Formats: sequence, structure tokens, C-alpha cells
Amino acid sequence: MTDVPILTSEAEVEELAAALLKESSVAIDLEMDSMHNYQDKICLAQISTPADTFIIDPLAGGNLAPLAPVFSAPDIRKIFHAADYDLRSLKRDYGFEVRGLFDTMVSSQLCGEEKIGLADLLAKYFGVVLDKKYQRADWSQRPLKNEMIRYAAEDTIYLHRLVAILEEKLESLGRLSWVEEECEWLEKVAFDVNTGPLFLRFKGAGRLERRQLAALEELLQWRDREAERRNCPHFKIVGNKQILSLVQIDPATTGGLNGVEGLSERQVGRYGRSLLECLESARAVDEEQLPHFPRPARSKKDPQADKLLTELKSWRTKKAVELGLDPGVLINNSLLEIISRRRPGRVDALQEITGLRRWQFDLLGKELVAIVS
Repeated sequence: MTDVPILTSEAEVEELAAALLKESSVAIDLEMDSMHNYQDKICLAQISTPADTFIIDPLAGGNLAPLAPVFSAPDIRKIFHAADYDLRSLKRDYGFEVRGLFDTMVSSQLCGEEKIGLADLLAKYFGVVLDKKYQRADWSQRPLKNEMIRYAAEDTIYLHRLVAILEEKLESLGRLSWVEEECEWLEKVAFDVNTGPLFLRFKGAGRLERRQLAALEELLQWRDREAERRNCPHFKIVGNKQILSLVQIDPATTGGLNGVEGLSERQVGRYGRSLLECLESARAVDEEQLPHFPRPARSKKDPQADKLLTELKSWRTKKAVELGLDPGVLINNSLLEIISRRRPGRVDALQEITGLRRWQFDLLGKELVAIVS
């Protein structure tokens, strides 16, 4: 499949965009470089119509900007598999709004498929075995190998046929409207702009003492600068597990660094002085200047709500089996917790709960209220 046309100029993309505006559906996938560079970016876009497949190379001059009208046209179905990250990336890199979304992963979840990965679905329905060799490839490198081009193209060429199969199943189950609603929610995702201290986005920070938080922030800020300087992901400098160990052990000497599990001799040699300087800076912070980890106001203890939540989860498990769905797909824990605390006495009161879908309201509303009333 190395004969798939690769578009490397904006003029070629403009020509493709004009042709796509005449289509009723297009399948799309993106390749990024988050495993290899400091700031991930779209390195390749694969687009398939029912008849043809194209690859756009934005790093070689194939600017995706002319595709904006295609993505925003609600009457052209845009087929993605696991769209969330791709939608965020399109918004971040190009400001695209996507309308007319159809997500085959969401569809497979609501069909009750046991395995929802694209490779699993293609193997099940078409006997296609996707080569996983390039899942973590560096897509920012050029030239692209023929095998990489083939791998990229295979992510979209089967999606139209997969949609036909899933759509038929959804229709027979009466769940097509569920998918449409879920896709409407996905269309609204935004690319979050992270602000504030870096420790707020670090798993495990909430369990640290204030001075340890200061050390964590010093280390994270240093790692971020170093990753940007070297143009590589944070984990290729020092991993999160090692960062947390440094904070907890708080070594003051190079010898102490050698006792940090997972910190290699090479890392100690290259970064040891910087790591020790970060920890020393944290020790010097005045007590009143130490950071706080923000804590949400604690909810009052509500034994009745806790009991209700247990009952709701038990009911959900049985209901999910009845419907052939994963329990978390049927309704998630967060929504059940809100319902257990609010204890709505009327079905229409459920409509005030943010995040509850219309299909969930119609399907589950009466039973939910019956349990909590």
C-alpha cells in the first residue's frame, strides 16, 4: 500500500479539501510524536473516502488548514476511532471545530463489544492483523519508511466498512441515538491550557507534605526546562517514579542519589548536581512560602448516601449484564455518587445532573429514582 498519495503542499491539500466537501463521509486518523518530542504535534494525517485513501504530511509542507470547512461541515460524517485525543490535537494545532463526528470506539462500547481497540475490531470483522511495530514510532522523522506509510493508511481504509457493521448492530439494538449523543459531547472537547504549579498535575502530590511539595515543584520545573532544551518528553529526562522517590528520600549527596530506585548511574552523572540543587533550594524556602495542595471541601458524612451508592452499583452491575454493556459505559461512578447524595424524588429532577446523557435518562431514570426514593 505504498502507492497511497502523500500530499506535501498546501495546494494539494486545498485540492483534496474541495473533493472531500462533495463526500458524505470521510475517515480520519492522526499520527503524533508525543513519545519522542517535548511538545507533541500532528505529524501525519490519514484520510479515507469509501473509494480512496490519502496521507497528508504537514511536516513536509502539507498544511492541514484548508481542511477546516470539511471538519466543520455537519453533513459530512467524520469517522474517527477514539477521537478524543485527535480532536484536542486538531483544536490545539489548527483551531479546528469538528462537527458530524462518528466515533467507532464509542460505537463498539455501546454495541457491547468485549474488545474495543481498532486492531481487535479489524481482526474480528475483516481478519486484518495490524502490525503494532509502529505504534510508538517517531512520526516526526523523515523520510517515512514504506512500512510506516502502510501502517498509517490501514488505520482508516477499513473504517467506512466498520461503521456499516456497527451502525447495523446499533440500529437493531435501538442505540444509534446513544452514539449520536455521545459524539455530540465529544465534539465539544477543548484543549486544556495548563496553568499554575506543575505539582497540581503530578499523581501522588496530594499525599506530600508542604516542603516536599516545594521540592517536587523545583524538580518538575527543572525537568520541564531540560526536556524543552533537549526537545524530548519529560520521562526521557527523569521518570515520575524517580522524581517522587527523590522528594521522599531527599538525598543531600551524590551518594544518596545512588539509593534512588530506578535512577541510573548515567542519570546521576548527567543530572546529579541539578537534582541536588533543586532539593537544596526547597530546603531553603521559608515556612510561610511553602506551597499548599488545594483540597476540595469535604462532603459531610452521609451514611445513607454511602449505602445508596453501594445499592446503585449493585443494580448497575445487574443492569449492565442485562444490556450486554460494561457497567462503566452504562453509567459511571461519579454520576451514581451524585445521585446517591441528591436522592432525587422525581425522574425529571435527574435532568439537573450535569453529565447525565439523554439516553441514560430515558433508559435508567425511573429505576434510579425508584432505588433512591
